[in-house]
Amino acid sequence: MEKISLETLEKHLWKSADILRGYIGASDYKNYIFGLLFLKRISDVFDEEAEKIMCEKGDRKLAYEDSNYHEFDVPKRAKWDYLKSLTQNIGEAVNKANDMLEEKNPESLEGVLSVVDFNDKDRFPDHILSQLINHFSKIRLRNEDLEKPDILGDAYEYLIAQFASSAGKKGGEFYTPKEVVKLLVEILDPKEGMKICDPACGSGGMLIQSYYHLIEKNQNPKNISLYGQEINVGTWATCKMNLLFHNLKSPQIKRGDTLRGPQLLRKGKLIEFDIVIANPPFSLKNWGYEKAQNDIYKRFRFGIPPKGYADYAFVQHMIAIVNSMGRVGVVLPHGVLFRGGVEGKIRKGIIEEDFLEAIIELPSKLFYGTGVPACLFILNKNKSKERKGKIFFLYGANDYLERKKQNKLRKEDIDKIVSSYKKYKTVDKYSRPVPLSEIQENNYNLSITRYIDVTKEEDKVDIQQTIDELKELKKKYSKVEDKVMNYLKELNFRV
Repeated sequence: MEKISLETLEKHLWKSADILRGYIGASDYKNYIFGLLFLKRISDVFDEEAEKIMCEKGDRKLAYEDSNYHEFDVPKRAKWDYLKSLTQNIGEAVNKANDMLEEKNPESLEGVLSVVDFNDKDRFPDHILSQLINHFSKIRLRNEDLEKPDILGDAYEYLIAQFASSAGKKGGEFYTPKEVVKLLVEILDPKEGMKICDPACGSGGMLIQSYYHLIEKNQNPKNISLYGQEINVGTWATCKMNLLFHNLKSPQIKRGDTLRGPQLLRKGKLIEFDIVIANPPFSLKNWGYEKAQNDIYKRFRFGIPPKGYADYAFVQHMIAIVNSMGRVGVVLPHGVLFRGGVEGKIRKGIIEEDFLEAIIELPSKLFYGTGVPACLFILNKNKSKERKGKIFFLYGANDYLERKKQNKLRKEDIDKIVSSYKKYKTVDKYSRPVPLSEIQENNYNLSITRYIDVTKEEDKVDIQQTIDELKELKKKYSKVEDKVMNYLKELNFRV
């Protein structure tokens, strides 16, 4: 039997979105499609495992009823064949299947599948759900059917990106473009044995890329601890499924508001990490200003950010949870570089403690649903001797692939930024290590153009060539002028 390629799987999964168009909004596609994809996958793998046990042990009851032999315990009424056989009340049956799966597999699935209501017949009638189930039934998702072991995880990432693009502004709430994720992970360069946290983890891309970074560097990817927190319950469920599709079963992904109520705790204290990485929502309003006044974790020691701008609340949270040897990488809007008031005071405090290692300006239009210019903050609590008392500025805004809707970082753009960050050298109109004394003179304003001259040089003008061209033009137009005057004289004579 021909194995399923990534391209085939992507096309098939994307066609499932066509069935939903006109019934629900694009931003909700992922909830229903991911839920059914997950059900199909674990049901197919269960059957694959059961058939293997039957061949080895010859015991049907052991093969189908003993959960110790299966990755997930799948009850009969949660099996795909049962759901496919239904013609009425399908949504109710899918909801019950999800509830049973969570009950049987609490450690992995508690709260993950039941966040989506398949029994809303006004939005999701039986005939549409039946079409989706029949569409998914056309492919089998056993391990033996897949061209590569991680193909399902790759296809899931593809779907998340497609849904983010279709969802417009809402897409940016759960997905960071893969190229930006790769850039940030390459800069932070996680190593085996590290604890890594994304406190605004969305669909989990930063954590998954950290895992694959270790594989690329020939390190043991299993020797890494991944943590995250996500406020949106639907996105949290997407993240959990995304990690499971990439065979990552041990990450601790908590649900809740990171700023109002951090959940990654040990004995009532914030867990500290080696690397903290995030793309929090830009300039979030209503982020918990009032509660921050009496924050029991004392995260906002540089100052409490304004009610309408949570950017420095996330930055300070990340500084609070990184250990004394650790580093932070965070995507932020440009306003954090220069806004005054309390944000200016916070910025000054972070700079004076010498936490800020690098600021990297990104090209415009990289993110879904926003044209707001963005930059990367790289913070380091253990700067090398060469980097102490300095901040490395890099202007990467000119290097990208221009596209109609959304620009994209190319591999060469990522490599150029990472290489420059590591070399830490001055490159004309691109990068420069700047001493803190110079930043103090600029009143702690971090606008990159204050420290790097990014103006383009005018083309040199050949003066003599220009004079010669003007002389030729004068000759040409003087002849025209003579002709016009002669014509007017002739006309006057005729009159």
